[in-house]
Amino acid sequence: MKILFISLGCDKNLVDSEEMLGLLARAGHQMVEDETEAEVVVINTCCFINDAKEESVNTILEMAEYKKKGTLKALLVTGCLAQRYQREILEEIPEVDAVLGTSSYGDIVNAINEAISGVRYEKYRSIDEPLENIEGRLLTTGGHYGYLKIAEGCDKHCTYCIIPRLRGKYRSVPMERLLSQAEKLAEDGVKELILVAQETTVYGRDLYGEKSLHILLEKLCRIKGIRWIRILYCYPEEIYPELIAVMAREKKICHYLDLPIQHASDEILRRMGRRTTKQELTDIITALRREIPDIVLRTTLITGFPGETEQQHEELLEFVDEMEFERLGVFTYSPEEDTPAFSMPDQIPEEEKERRRGEIMELQQEISLEKGEERIGQELLVFIEGQISGESAYIGRTYGDAPKVDGYIFVQTGELLMTGDFARVRVTGAAEYDLIGVLADEFTE
Repeated sequence: MKILFISLGCDKNLVDSEEMLGLLARAGHQMVEDETEAEVVVINTCCFINDAKEESVNTILEMAEYKKKGTLKALLVTGCLAQRYQREILEEIPEVDAVLGTSSYGDIVNAINEAISGVRYEKYRSIDEPLENIEGRLLTTGGHYGYLKIAEGCDKHCTYCIIPRLRGKYRSVPMERLLSQAEKLAEDGVKELILVAQETTVYGRDLYGEKSLHILLEKLCRIKGIRWIRILYCYPEEIYPELIAVMAREKKICHYLDLPIQHASDEILRRMGRRTTKQELTDIITALRREIPDIVLRTTLITGFPGETEQQHEELLEFVDEMEFERLGVFTYSPEEDTPAFSMPDQIPEEEKERRRGEIMELQQEISLEKGEERIGQELLVFIEGQISGESAYIGRTYGDAPKVDGYIFVQTGELLMTGDFARVRVTGAAEYDLIGVLADEFTE
């Protein structure tokens, strides 16, 4: 069958999509990019916050129109929205032929076969079941970088978050399986390996009785062909000395850490169900910068959480100003059904949430520009992402830039570079979130 596959949401969801694509390709199906050519559409959905939920629903409804016209033989919905609203999808959108929960995407081939034969198919395994070992992923990132999902689920139960109800308890992927996956990715040309999970820092505790991310990292560093290893989604309270030490010691590990703190007011952190105080956050950030002086820290914040006062918002602004995070994103609080925060009193109006978000982002723009200007004159190793059409310039990323979420460095040169190359670049200019540079005299790596 000709299949259009639409993957929405986070990079963890993307790994699930790539595994489904691998299963479909091995079953002989053909992937297409145009819905008018497709006989089957699969939508891997997200519903982490309201905007993601709306995007997922609108995409399903858009594809359902093609089913009504008779051009589609089957429409399948997978992922978080399918897990959360399985009954509603089947009852309210009759054009949907199959629904798979978050632990059941390994059944995608069978689901398509059933749907094509006219059987309405739904599959929901327990979200706490052991993880399937699906081999033969089909990369969608261009092949030069790839995500390695090291765990599924989460045990934190923050009061605003629906993920544990959709993805289950924390389950680490066995280390030997991850090493095999990483070796295969390297053989396929992946040079940057990006470790993801709902939380990466507690990797291995459920399998090996102790945090084992540092051990996994050491083993991944031995894989030939991998040049960069990047770590995302590190809960700050779980960062531990051995992890910091291996990051400082191993040259392949990017001096970059994504640690979502969400807020800096002790009272808001408590209401969020977070496990840090402002002082503890300060101590963790200080320790990271002391042990790894050139580390780039990325964080995310939530503004307008129920009960957040103007004074607490100002406290968060002051913390951002003091900590000077190199990378920072801000979400307005999204009330999600079936979470404790949904029914908390003193919900903040949307307009006020947006105002507070805007103030933080305006401050962060100033910080980011200052940080960028400090880079002028430095030589940095750059991962080339592609050439700017019609120009003798390329788009690249430094060790401080994760794909899709951070900025770029624009490299001006008459030399011929290829996507996936590493080149040394001298920084010549900076904007709020991006850098400008030229190839260094000795640019090849």
